Amino acid sequence: MKDKPQHLDSLPTFHFDVDESLAGWNMPAREWLTKNDKQWTVIASGCAIFNSDEKVLVIQRASHDSLPNRWEIPGGAVEEADPTIFYGGARELWEETGLVAVRFSHIITEGPEKEPGQVFANSTNTKIICRFCFAMEVESCETVTLDPNEHQSFTWATEEEIRGNKIGRSEHPITNERMRALILEAFRLRKSRIEI
Repeated sequence: MKDKPQHLDSLPTFHFDVDESLAGWNMPAREWLTKNDKQWTVIASGCAIFNSDEKVLVIQRASHDSLPNRWEIPGGAVEEADPTIFYGGARELWEETGLVAVRFSHIITEGPEKEPGQVFANSTNTKIICRFCFAMEVESCETVTLDPNEHQSFTWATEEEIRGNKIGRSEHPITNERMRALILEAFRLRKSRIEI
């Protein structure tokens, strides 16, 4: 196991805004599951983050992990101790990249007319996970610090790279087609918001 990055020694106090359109997720994961009568095991939160060049942050899974060397957006399981689903997303973003969330602006689905949330089983088929993806703004995109136990590389990818399922010179694709659809929808929504 590789050394833990220094930024993981202490969790910052998060101060982020949540758009009012996202009020339905502004609660603990367990409460959301009960309120929505869902039997899923885990709620996960994914983060779509764009830099000033209109590129999206993708991180490459560690070679020793499930789906090795594949690319994805930051995110992970919302824990019981997380006060809200958004806090879980901000915490996961911090743990995986060292970036600090400042605003959750909207939900991202796999495409127009699709319902929010991606439901799937974990690699051992012991848990049913639903991942909600949110567009997120961060304090700064300048310094990304990865946890090498989870991810081995990062890049800011263009829509063409995501669409072509090839990141830079990497022959390693996005984790799966559903993740790819999610990221492409993030690009579409970003462009439509910029044009307004």
